[in-house]
Amino acid sequence: MKTIAILAGMVLFSLNGTSCIQQSKNEHNNTIMEATNHTNQNSNNELDTATFGSGCFWCADAIFKEVKGVKKVESGFSGGDIKNPSYREVCTGRTGHAEVVQVYYDPKVVSYDELLEIFWKTHDPTTLNRQGNDVGTQYRSVIFYHNEKQKELAESYKKKLNEAGIWKNPIVTEITPFEVFYKAEDYHQDYYEQNTNQPYCRLVITPKLEKFEKIFKDKLK
Repeated sequence: MKTIAILAGMVLFSLNGTSCIQQSKNEHNNTIMEATNHTNQNSNNELDTATFGSGCFWCADAIFKEVKGVKKVESGFSGGDIKNPSYREVCTGRTGHAEVVQVYYDPKVVSYDELLEIFWKTHDPTTLNRQGNDVGTQYRSVIFYHNEKQKELAESYKKKLNEAGIWKNPIVTEITPFEVFYKAEDYHQDYYEQNTNQPYCRLVITPKLEKFEKIFKDKLK
């Protein structure tokens, strides 16, 4: 890991005055669909899987889809207590799930270290259960590791960032073992691509994506 370069380049991505849940309620009051259960199985054995929670999964989905070597991104839920939760249930904050993205990537093209760098640079990991106006345990900063190597890399990276004092407050990102991923309802998949002109997309995701593209030019598809 090129720690010095990574630490020197850390940038925070701020959120604006609207929230993921507000936008979803406005558009989909009557279209809550049954979630599909997806575990860590991938038909392409050459791909690895990473699972990140960094606030609203619409933002993370839009960002990781731009990364060279990432073959597929799915929005969904991990870390909760009930099976097959709906978005509405998760938004109550009572299921224990976090909004996450499941990232399927080619490790020959992009490393887990690089994905971690993108993860930490594109949200504020020091705010507990909150990103901007999105508030609740479902918006917590979390890494669900799939093996011991991912755990080691995530914990080492977090330690170095804290020691470097990149943020005024300590990092609160959870690093916890992956158990199961539940794919969110269909309307959450590719949300930014399908709803670019909606308020949350225009005010929150587009500015965030533009900053990301400037900083990670060499990692874009």
